[in-house]
Amino acid sequence: MSEAMDWQQRDFDPAAAGPLAGIRVVDLSRLVAGNMTSLQLADHGADVVKVEPLPDGDPLRAWRRANVTTFWKTYCRNKRSLALDFRGEGAVAILRKLILSADVLIENFRPGTMEEMGLDPKALQAAAPGLVVLRVSGFGQTGPYGQRPGFGTLVEAMSGFAARNGEEGGDPLLPPLALADMIAGLYGAFGIMTALHARASTGTGQIIDLSLLEPIVSVLGPEAADFKLTNTVKPRVGNGSHTSSPRNVYRTLDNEFVALSASMQRMAERVFKAIGREDMLADPRFATNAARVQHRGEVDRVVGGWILQHDRAEVLEIFGKASITVAPILDAKDIAADPHFHERGIIVEVPDEEMGRIPVHAPIPRLSETPAPLRFAAPKLGEHTRDILAEAGMNDDEIAGAVASGLVAEAS
Repeated sequence: MSEAMDWQQRDFDPAAAGPLAGIRVVDLSRLVAGNMTSLQLADHGADVVKVEPLPDGDPLRAWRRANVTTFWKTYCRNKRSLALDFRGEGAVAILRKLILSADVLIENFRPGTMEEMGLDPKALQAAAPGLVVLRVSGFGQTGPYGQRPGFGTLVEAMSGFAARNGEEGGDPLLPPLALADMIAGLYGAFGIMTALHARASTGTGQIIDLSLLEPIVSVLGPEAADFKLTNTVKPRVGNGSHTSSPRNVYRTLDNEFVALSASMQRMAERVFKAIGREDMLADPRFATNAARVQHRGEVDRVVGGWILQHDRAEVLEIFGKASITVAPILDAKDIAADPHFHERGIIVEVPDEEMGRIPVHAPIPRLSETPAPLRFAAPKLGEHTRDILAEAGMNDDEIAGAVASGLVAEAS
């Protein structure tokens, strides 16, 4: 693999306006799902106000690599920060001012907490009928598990994901990233945009009940239907598949790896022809996809055995010429040298006070007429406290008093 190349460089443009300019979002959430939701809105121009708890702010700030808050810098760009003592006298009044001036509220407290604080979403909507409220929780606002802690790990375990994930005959395997939160965050942004679109016709907002559990269940496929049909729990198959064969990760002669997916009949035919085993297609065990899935161990032995005799570059060249769907397994080092990532600008470098420039994923999706702007870096804790309070209607004396009392804080 080639040496790492310099990423495309993008500078922040605070004056840029995306298609969601004019939408105000108050984000009370912490950690991943809420931040993933508000990132989608912020990247496309919404004014996202992160209201962070004192003294340490959103716990996402504590997720560090080499003592740099890389998660915060990546997922909280294009947002503003207000630092607030949520338990301080006057905190609820400030929150109410902010919320009632917004189009969208995002919160991920334990179900019932907003009501206990005196910020019942239904009451807020009575005062601001157009308000869209996204309520993020582990298991939903109702149901027997509604009051359970809502970390993504728990729903990744309970959703069926971990039971499906892992090596054949091995233990269940959790994902090495906040998968449930990330999926829920995308659903959250979609739900908000759907509610805002409906509001354009009705004039009224909605309360969105978004659990972490349901989104990850939705991407696992027809698990419930398959179980009803067979009364059988699918076994773990590692990198294999219950739906197509050959499909796996295979080691090459030079100790690299490739991923191969032949999910269509003609693709499987190309694979067998490319490795000199076209004769297998005359064997009933391998003639159809259903038969190959049933005998995937033998399919993998043959295909994997051929791949193991060739270097990765040779495998990619031979399969590429045969129009076979194969790809190298890339890690972060490989990606840093990959020309497609660079030419597409999938990763871009933006200014950063600590690193000089930091590589982050570019905003997605790519809109032809209103591309998402990078307006400013992830904020320091309380960086925009004074401006946000002034926009909410507080005068200079009131803001100074709130700062002096420790109710709010400004960035140092």
